[in-house]
Amino acid sequence: MELDFPREWIEFTDPANDEHLIAADLTWLLSRWTCVFGTPACQGIIAGREDDGCCSHGAFLSDEDDGKKLAKAVKMLTPADWQLMELAEDDKGRVRKKLYLEEDDLDDEPALRTRRVDGACIFLNRPGFENGIGCALHGMALRKGLEPLTVKPEVCWQLPIRRTQDWVDRPDGVEILRTVISEYDRRGWGPGGLDLEWYCSGSPDAHVGTKAVWQNYAPELIELLGKPAYDELARHCRRREGLGIVAVHPATTAAAAKAEQKKSR
Repeated sequence: MELDFPREWIEFTDPANDEHLIAADLTWLLSRWTCVFGTPACQGIIAGREDDGCCSHGAFLSDEDDGKKLAKAVKMLTPADWQLMELAEDDKGRVRKKLYLEEDDLDDEPALRTRRVDGACIFLNRPGFENGIGCALHGMALRKGLEPLTVKPEVCWQLPIRRTQDWVDRPDGVEILRTVISEYDRRGWGPGGLDLEWYCSGSPDAHVGTKAVWQNYAPELIELLGKPAYDELARHCRRREGLGIVAVHPATTAAAAKAEQKKSR
């Protein structure tokens, strides 16, 4: 769908912090987007690599803590979880950080990202793996009953939620933190985002969820905002759903129209 269209927003104060203002994109949070990785609907972000989903480029680590979390998660992986585990092992069979991470530049600054093997993230299990395709970290978390966000790099579990934060001065001179929760659309990737072969957040093929984003992504939103703020956001989302949202996400509208056409055939 086109990137620019009418959106509904709400602003509210964090119940746990009166100097924290949250602005949330209701058009996105009330959309029916859902992750369709591993299904025919997912076309991948690079032509001819549909099975990669959005894992083709690897994941940049956000900071040292992100790296420590990943290292802890890697220790929980087994060969049954991770198809390419041997490629991250040294000659003594020990998984080494230098073998599953690689150095690169992000915004012209040195950064670490998960190593790419044959054109995709080393943690991506490929077709033919006996325990199925997909992120080894994600699959391990589900097997252990953990929230995937507790073991995956930040960029992986946050997408396609976009959180930005800035300190701003109110007219009364008080400085507050303003957090914006919105859709991580193509432009979130920078100039290269427009060149992606396909991107799920704007595709009707991915707006087929049985629940709205604010419900499906509750654990992630709680992690990004805190429980009190999420509860307040959920209250506003439920109320807006009851009133009927005006600016519906066009991909959700298109998906609903496609579903109706199928029913009438």
